[in-house]
Amino acid sequence: KQSEGFFKDLPASSKPKIARFPRMYYRMENGLLHITAEITLGKFQEPLLHLENKLESGLYCELVSRELLDGFVEYTLLYDMNRIPISEVCVEHGKMRLMQNAYWEFDSLPHMLIAGGTGGGKTYFILTLIRALLQTSAVLYILDPKNADLADLSAVLPNVCSRKEEIVQCITEFCTAMHERSADMKRMKGYKTGENYAYLGLSPQFLVFDEYVAFMEMLTSREREDVLNKLRQIVMLGRQAGFFLILACQRPDAKYLGDGIRDQFNFRVALGRMSEMGYGMMFGETTKDFFLKQIKGRGYVDVGTSVISEFYTPLVPKGHDFLKEIKKLIDSRQGVQAACEAKAAETD
Repeated sequence: KQSEGFFKDLPASSKPKIARFPRMYYRMENGLLHITAEITLGKFQEPLLHLENKLESGLYCELVSRELLDGFVEYTLLYDMNRIPISEVCVEHGKMRLMQNAYWEFDSLPHMLIAGGTGGGKTYFILTLIRALLQTSAVLYILDPKNADLADLSAVLPNVCSRKEEIVQCITEFCTAMHERSADMKRMKGYKTGENYAYLGLSPQFLVFDEYVAFMEMLTSREREDVLNKLRQIVMLGRQAGFFLILACQRPDAKYLGDGIRDQFNFRVALGRMSEMGYGMMFGETTKDFFLKQIKGRGYVDVGTSVISEFYTPLVPKGHDFLKEIKKLIDSRQGVQAACEAKAAETD
């Protein structure tokens, strides 16, 4: 460091000055960028604990997680789109893969909330979820109050409802079955406190409810309160029994997702164009900056970690016929079931 004296004709003096900055490390693997910063009690501590916005805008990446370690904070960012085709969407060990590095872990973080306007890719995303679940032993119930695309599945799938009375009855029966299974599990051989339905070899059940807000607008206040009560029980008690809710709407109106119901949806995804108010209803209070990109099936997701990151739905091939493929999956399941029943009859 150079310093000049009072008298200009005298030579300037110099002395060393040591500047110390926190250590930072980075590594890239599997489409993720990990940045780890040392945390000390110095003047850099507060800025280093809140780097997410600067990292996202400066590196043009999306934050996936922020974890506080012993003496360090680690930021994990998505630097690659990591979009996958629908053929790679699979369900294993209580979780569903939706991107290279994004999973819906429904066994531990149950219930999914989907929001998105027309043209955002919501319907194809729901059909992708249905397709993946049908490749397992899962039991599905489909509700489509607008009698639109999902209602067409009634040609190949049981338990597809579109009329108001049918939908109300289905919700009631789903809730009742959940309570009955919870009671039956405690009487089953091998039951163990703290274990869930999978530990006992039971199949998960999913209630897929599209256009939820539109349906609630069709009901009287008394009917609405009854439906809300049933849904509240499902989201509060369904995890251990293996009863899960997939709720979709254009905008998650707080009027129909109040009383803490919204907070029980651990996986939340907003697709397409949404207003700041819509994002606020979806994710709660956040300092996240939301940007619009003209890509169908693109949006934002919270996988249950309270970190909002960019999301891309699985790619659907052009001209793909979901109805035809789902029929094949149902026929295959029925064939396997018939073979198992025939084998059991021979054993008896």
